Amino acid sequence: MTGELTTAIDLAIEGQWDASHRIVQQRDDQTAAWIHAVLHKMEGDLGNSRYWYGRAEKMACADREPLAELREIRASLAD
Repeated sequence: MTGELTTAIDLAIEGQWDASHRIVQQRDDQTAAWIHAVLHKMEGDLGNSRYWYGRAEKMACADREPLAELREIRASLAD
């Protein structure tokens, strides 16, 4: 499962928002919700992004730069 999330992050970093979104919306866990939040932030849908930050219990990250945040999530998956 971690592989799918890593793939979603890599796709998002490459600018493939839709492909990344398809992966994370099939998952129901906090890490997927966090990635989902970042994706909607990248899209400019801040209301939806905040919803997903809430689901991920990561509201403190809502104002962070999206690409740096994705890299942080990716690093946490490697631990």
